[in-house]
Amino acid sequence: MNNNNNVTGMLDTFIIGGGQAGLGLGYRLKEQQRNFLILDANPRTGDAWRQRWDSLRVFTPAKYDGLPGEAFPADPLSFPTKDEVAGYLEGYAARNSLPVLHGTRVERLWREGDHFVATSNGQRWEARNAVVATGVSQAPKVPAFAAELAPSMVQLHSSAYRNPGQLQAGPVLVVGLGNSGAEIGLEVSRTHPTIVAGKPGGEIPVKHGRTAARFFLPLVRFLGLHVLTLGSPIGRKVAPAFKAHAAPLIRTKTKDLAAAGVQLLPRVTGVQDGKPVLADGTLLDVANVIWCTGFRDDFSWIDPDLLDSGALPRQHRGVALDTPGLFLLGQDFLYAAASATLPGADRDARYLAGKIPQLGRIDVLPMRL
Repeated sequence: MNNNNNVTGMLDTFIIGGGQAGLGLGYRLKEQQRNFLILDANPRTGDAWRQRWDSLRVFTPAKYDGLPGEAFPADPLSFPTKDEVAGYLEGYAARNSLPVLHGTRVERLWREGDHFVATSNGQRWEARNAVVATGVSQAPKVPAFAAELAPSMVQLHSSAYRNPGQLQAGPVLVVGLGNSGAEIGLEVSRTHPTIVAGKPGGEIPVKHGRTAARFFLPLVRFLGLHVLTLGSPIGRKVAPAFKAHAAPLIRTKTKDLAAAGVQLLPRVTGVQDGKPVLADGTLLDVANVIWCTGFRDDFSWIDPDLLDSGALPRQHRGVALDTPGLFLLGQDFLYAAASATLPGADRDARYLAGKIPQLGRIDVLPMRL
């Protein structure tokens, strides 16, 4: 039930964010016959995936990419494209009649008495419970010195990159050697001289593909869901570093980049005379820069009283400890290393669905500010 304009007012729960985490929780709440609404900033369900670069494929095999109640419709050992994931999510919301209100970017969230209020574009929703499920790709992170690069350079963040056709002739500098930097760097090296600047956060020790999907990735999944958690000593120890550093390279490794003729150089530290400068002082003469520097959280729309010094509130498995009725979902290492991934979405959603207090079923009408 998309673009539902008939369920606002005093709800049991509203979920802010209509990605895999929000949809998975929506499925669980619908099983309980809860009165809820999913507020999604995008025009269509799945757009967070649909808007990534054209050749993107997920790293997890299809057998682990399904949401509750519905397996991913693909060869279990295949790795779906971003458009296949987007289509699956859109179909999932429709087939399960989940109440998703599209084009609704929540501008403010605050607590008012014993309930929460969210507003967007002149509309107001009230609910006993609020779930923040906006994910980890909120605001592109680019260093301030990027503004000092020569105007003649083409600059893109990875969130805006689609394919090499966006680039002008001449060398390309990819800044950042996480998985997006490695994948994009390899792709653009087929059409442009390419440099990748940065240091990887490690590399998985096997070749990614069907054999890994059969034998190695099940182990990674088990570790990400059941070992590296905030409930285990090792999980608590690695969580800060996990969130602060790029994930290990999974599909495209440094040897693949080197074999493709990509130059691997130290990180970018600034700009001189309109050109990027590396940590070793090297000045680069390039025509294009792609910033694969990740994302930063943006909770400026949430009342500061609900946050912990501007960051997410203290929480345990997504349950806010200082604000009854506030819940979190789909964040990096919310409870486990896999919390922000497709395989981790349902486990956290299933847990939260059992913790969110239930309001009696109420028919509600639209409200305006």
